[in-house]
Amino acid sequence: MKKFLGKEDKVNKVIPEALVIGAGIGGMQASLDIADKGFKVHLVEKDPSIGGHMAQLDKTFPTLDCSACIITPKMVDVGNHPRINLLTYSEVIEVRGEVGNFNVKIRKKPTFVDPNLCTGCGDCTSVCVLKKGVLSEFNLGLSRRRAIYIPFPQAVPLKAVIDEKSCLFLSKGKCKKTCIDACKANAIDFEQKEHIFEIKVGAIIVATGFDVFDPKKKPEFGYGIYPNVIHGLELERLCSASGPTRGEILIEGEKPKSVVFIHCVGSRDKTVGNEYCSRVCCMYTAKQAHLLREKLPDAKITVLYMDVRAFGKGFEEFYERVQKEKIIYRRANPSEIYRRNGKLIIRGEDTILSEPFEMEADLVVLAVGLVPRKEDELLMKILGLEKSIDGFYNEAHCHDPIITKINGIFLTGCCQGPKDIPDTVSQASGAASLACAILAKGRNEKE
Repeated sequence: MKKFLGKEDKVNKVIPEALVIGAGIGGMQASLDIADKGFKVHLVEKDPSIGGHMAQLDKTFPTLDCSACIITPKMVDVGNHPRINLLTYSEVIEVRGEVGNFNVKIRKKPTFVDPNLCTGCGDCTSVCVLKKGVLSEFNLGLSRRRAIYIPFPQAVPLKAVIDEKSCLFLSKGKCKKTCIDACKANAIDFEQKEHIFEIKVGAIIVATGFDVFDPKKKPEFGYGIYPNVIHGLELERLCSASGPTRGEILIEGEKPKSVVFIHCVGSRDKTVGNEYCSRVCCMYTAKQAHLLREKLPDAKITVLYMDVRAFGKGFEEFYERVQKEKIIYRRANPSEIYRRNGKLIIRGEDTILSEPFEMEADLVVLAVGLVPRKEDELLMKILGLEKSIDGFYNEAHCHDPIITKINGIFLTGCCQGPKDIPDTVSQASGAASLACAILAKGRNEKE
């Protein structure tokens, strides 16, 4: 206990409640573990729904399990747990105090919909006058949504949200407010304001996750210029039955006959400042190549790789399986993508033969790496934590990746560095265990 509580005579009272920041798979696992031990958890999520990036995936590697089938029940468990106070569309803006007794200030942004009245029926979304809509965040801009929307069909909480920036009434005062007429529950509330409040907790777990590398920072690959150059997470949404194309792989309305994957876009690359390996790209590319083989049985599929790092349980076997599915792995260093006669041309060097090459493709998928979230720089300052050389949250020691230099604040998941789902879940349970060791002291005092 001394390791986490510091000098016992300086901790007057331990609050038997925890704060978890971020409600992806790591944050949800940590919250459930702590709540199941009998402690109250305040789970703060910046988006309108919990689930994180895992909710956007189609399948998981190497087992090819349905991602939604794994995460949706866990999201429901979090939403229904009596000891989890779910604070979506919220952010931490101030932290004071010490281990066992943190004062945390939270800002909850207005959704302009009363969550106690909204039934999640979706009637309001269909009558929104913003006909063209705005790009859907969940579908990564591959589809559009209205100004009032439900983030995705399995969202928790399943409540409508009004986007203040795109709502014509809130931004310009010109809307007929048709959503009010459509809402039989009278849940629309344009007078709703942001709410700032404070909570007291004994331990904090940071599980804010990651962003994917912006491939526009590698302009030589033509992302954002050619519509048939996409990145790996966008392909996940195209593969998903709940995605914008209902699981069909369509680029400009047609099925591609040739697909090229490019490894390590934004990872192991000094030119963009990311020298680390993102750990998941080799395997998610293998998984996606397999899924495309199922959906496009006659397509030519090529993977241009720097190295293949199949380090986890079952990874090497899955990689070998994919190679047997007529998927070509070519060790190469692609340098440029351009268009010629309506086709994408990938130019680069074959690093085994040490000779230049060009190849055609209808679709190019960039295996983008994982990078720190931009918002985390501010949160690091609020929490008093340090940034690692790669920009992620810095742990106390490389052999102790959960613990930070601040007693009572723990890390889990990709906010500490790139990792896959099983490693994230394992780390989340470890962080929850350490947090419970602190909270138990408060519960014993209360009893």
